Amino acid sequence: MITIETKNALITGITGQDGSYLADLLLEKGYNVYGMVRHTSTDSCCRIKHIENDITLLQGDLLDQLSLLRCMEKSKPHEVYNLASMSYVPISWDQPMLTGKFTGLGVTLMLEAIRHWGTPTKFYQASSSEMFGQVQEVPQRESTPFYPRSPYAVAKVYGHWITVNYRESYNMFNVSGILFNHESPRRGLEFVTRKVTNAVARIKLGKQNHIALGNLDAKRDWGYAKDYVDMMWRMLQQDVPDDFVIATGETHTVREFVQEAFKCIGVENWQDYVRQDPRFMRPADVNLLIGDPSKAKLKLGWEPTVKFKELIRIMVDADIEFEKQRQL
Repeated sequence: MITIETKNALITGITGQDGSYLADLLLEKGYNVYGMVRHTSTDSCCRIKHIENDITLLQGDLLDQLSLLRCMEKSKPHEVYNLASMSYVPISWDQPMLTGKFTGLGVTLMLEAIRHWGTPTKFYQASSSEMFGQVQEVPQRESTPFYPRSPYAVAKVYGHWITVNYRESYNMFNVSGILFNHESPRRGLEFVTRKVTNAVARIKLGKQNHIALGNLDAKRDWGYAKDYVDMMWRMLQQDVPDDFVIATGETHTVREFVQEAFKCIGVENWQDYVRQDPRFMRPADVNLLIGDPSKAKLKLGWEPTVKFKELIRIMVDADIEFEKQRQL
């Protein structure tokens, strides 16, 4: 009788939006799922409460090489998904050095841990559309030159190229997913999309009377996070490692996002509830992002299943329920 070995996966950033959805997906596929977490005095595991008995959490830090080696030893992973970083772009202006360490150098430390572990392990790096920054062509594809416009984006470029460098130098199975903006009800409240949908829910329930935002003209390519983690997994199932842009191929302004969110609660005069606040303007903004996912569609058969308006509806409905529960 032939038995198929159960795969082990190690996810850094498992407590985040993408990490929690990826853990759900891998459990459904029969993986043993390990998550690397940093010790904190507060509970940061709210997104994985529903699976906490099905996964194994390991203490580790991207800047602590020894802890990474210990995580490798304990999890013995066939696949490593590096989703941990200082992911909130505006904060990278306040903490540029720390952002560079976690989001850039942390990738190198993880690659070194995998290399010294000595067993073939596939590695996924979470690259970002922010690397395109001041875009050099429209739409952006895998061959588009990077022009980062924030400390976060600069660090992501480093993480992306060190992943390529280790792949080519050490024959490692490393891939990078250049993910465009992807949202969900599990998105952090500090991100503009969740900030909008949560505010809309609170306005509907009489808890809030307006929302303060920054640049309403910024254009983004927004997809659904559950769709995007599926692509992460597909990238590591290839025979040959390669990098992919993951996007919907559509772009919308923040203004359009706000307008659609208010439509979900039957409000047309959304301008009455929105104020622009200079505090939320970036020193150097990224004005237009739209990805070309044709390579992912052709080579891996991937297409987004949730479109712009449906995504917003999912998030607004979830935030209405979230705010109702907070009343209890």
